Amino acid sequence: MFSVEQKIAEEIAAKPAQVAAAVELLDGGATVPFIARYRKEATGGLDDTQLRALEERLRYLRELEERRDAVLASIAEQGKLDEALKTQILAADTKARLEDLYLPYKPRRRTRAQIAREAGLQPLADALRGNPCGGPETLALGYVDAERNVADAKAALDGARAIVQEEFSEDAALVGQLREWMWQRGQVRARVIDGKQDEGAKYRDYFDHAEPIRTIASHRLLALFRARNEGVLDLDLEPGTQADQGHAEAEGRIAAHFNIADRGQPADAWLRETCRQTWRTKLHLQLTLDLFGRARATAEDEAIRVFGSNLKDLMLAAPAGPRVVMGLDPGIRTGVKVAIVDATGKLMSTHTIYPHEPRNQWDQSIAQLAAGCKACGVNLIAIGNGTASRETDKLVGELMKKHAELALAKVVVSEAGASVYSASEFASKEFPQLDVSLRGAVSIARRLQDPLAELVKIEPKAIGVGQYQHDVNQVKLARALDASVEDCVNGVGVDVNTASAPLLARVAGLSAAVAENVVKYRDANGAFRTRAAIRNVPRLGDKAFEQSAGFLRVAAGDNPLDASSVHPEAYPLVERIARSSGRGVRQIIGDGAFLRGLKPDQFTDEKFGLPTVCDILRELEKPGRDPRPQFVMPAFVDGVENLVDLKPGMVLEGRVSNVAAFGAFVDIGVHHDGLVHVSVLSTKYVKDPREVVKAGDVVKVKVLEVDLPRKRIALTMRLDDPLPVASGERAPRESQPRAATVRAATKPMAATTAGNALADAFSRARRS
Repeated sequence: MFSVEQKIAEEIAAKPAQVAAAVELLDGGATVPFIARYRKEATGGLDDTQLRALEERLRYLRELEERRDAVLASIAEQGKLDEALKTQILAADTKARLEDLYLPYKPRRRTRAQIAREAGLQPLADALRGNPCGGPETLALGYVDAERNVADAKAALDGARAIVQEEFSEDAALVGQLREWMWQRGQVRARVIDGKQDEGAKYRDYFDHAEPIRTIASHRLLALFRARNEGVLDLDLEPGTQADQGHAEAEGRIAAHFNIADRGQPADAWLRETCRQTWRTKLHLQLTLDLFGRARATAEDEAIRVFGSNLKDLMLAAPAGPRVVMGLDPGIRTGVKVAIVDATGKLMSTHTIYPHEPRNQWDQSIAQLAAGCKACGVNLIAIGNGTASRETDKLVGELMKKHAELALAKVVVSEAGASVYSASEFASKEFPQLDVSLRGAVSIARRLQDPLAELVKIEPKAIGVGQYQHDVNQVKLARALDASVEDCVNGVGVDVNTASAPLLARVAGLSAAVAENVVKYRDANGAFRTRAAIRNVPRLGDKAFEQSAGFLRVAAGDNPLDASSVHPEAYPLVERIARSSGRGVRQIIGDGAFLRGLKPDQFTDEKFGLPTVCDILRELEKPGRDPRPQFVMPAFVDGVENLVDLKPGMVLEGRVSNVAAFGAFVDIGVHHDGLVHVSVLSTKYVKDPREVVKAGDVVKVKVLEVDLPRKRIALTMRLDDPLPVASGERAPRESQPRAATVRAATKPMAATTAGNALADAFSRARRS
């Protein structure tokens, strides 16, 4: 048996000593960002991805150990724990295996088998399993007892069968073998429930669908489970593509496990029927539930991974930076809410305009916007992408033409979660006198300035970049998304003098309460001049300071190192580096030629190893550098504002709004995102769409197909590919590529196949 450290080390491709060191740090209260950045020597350089996997796996294995102890205690209390069983339980490496072993000893309601045992039928069951020479009916007559509700031989045999079935279905070795066999062979079979065809039309691709459970894509499995929950589909797990043969093989496996065969003995037929019923009435259902649970857990993990990755991409999107921004939260009858924030995000003014129906104050609205831009020095306008977004975008376009002297630029911004922020407790504290609808416009403006700083104020699930996020384990999802947000915030760093409490609360080592105290202390005492002054914040102890200090920045403070990611504990090392050249710390910061000429190994000691020294030298070269990309605005084509404006073959620019397992959704400015299927993201084979694109990327795409009734747009990033051939037409011979499939890793997909794949993917796209 392996230790927890050994198991985890194998899974994350690390050494047990590295894992042991990381576990010790985590148990000591260290955070993943802190360990990944400032404790590389201890862990041998484990990165944040490995540490997150380690943390999640450690949680599972510790839960397994807790359950193992409870199982051992329960069986021992019953007086049934022998050495052989104890050895098996101690060797169980999964929760499923542990529960298989515990099943025969698990307290439960009275079963038919228990009732039969109470009626004295266990000896009959044992005798029949032994396959005696006497016939079952003859043996059963000896157990007829009216006082025990065994009226006749048939009742006795039924009771004995219930006992044998329970024994068969609780055999841990058999259940484990059949579970793995079903995992390898099982086919998820979906069938539409009669009368639900119209109501469940969006699931019509699954009305008669079968796919191996072992390889089914996560988004398809979650779609099937959702359809079942909505009462549209029946789901079953069939043992192979030929169900009848599979059931027969399963029954044969049970018989073989217990050495049951047709040997011409009187009880052979009875035992074979018992095997058949054990499979049909017990094990098939039990394993279906088990494997659906296993597959669902895998699918949920993938959905959570996709959500976390998209969330990271969105939060680490390029910030527009310290610019005066006007935020527009579009609406029709309720008007367009307008908020202007200064370069630091401070609210300057708000009002509402009514350019659309029913008031149609178009010219007046342009005049109001122009006046606001002039008065406040606006040079960038953020437009929410909700209702009336394109109409409002058109309004701003006309504003820019009529008032070219303002040199305005406009960007359509995702407003996902803005309404959640508007009604939040934090928004109420920040803008107590401001109408809820206007708070949304503020959020839209700020998220263009700095997506990270604004999006941390919103519950991650509400940001809208997930895949079936409402169908997965909510505790696990929240934990994973919180980890993603924490990694983003600490990867960029936070200005302690301007950060909001929600942003500070995501810094490693700081709780929400301590973050509030930082803001209160700052408000009462003015800006922090040094990192050391942060220690004066109430309830911010030594451990919290150690964890957070490296991620908190003090710009233009007394110590230039306070604006960098160099941890205060390493300041003496930097001073030693500076002294070695006879220069001061301020003089060496930013001097790339000097820093690159140093030999890092000359500055290592017992506390700081080579990884830390190298990190420090890189940081000194570009202190406080922002790892996020440069801000780029997609250029939407004038006149392409709605689905009806799109034509196959158009090449457009857009921003990736979401990435799923099957492709990427791209906002091209027509209210509805288009889908670039994974097969047409690149001329090369793509396994994971995020290898090519990330949420927030600006990309060029070509329109393949527009489905107006279903409001779907099929796009491709393979701009040189021919368009799909319309139904009933035949492409010129020289333009017909050889047939290919979505999984053809070595050949580009034919355009017609791509179109089919895109259509299929749309039916599987998230509807959450």
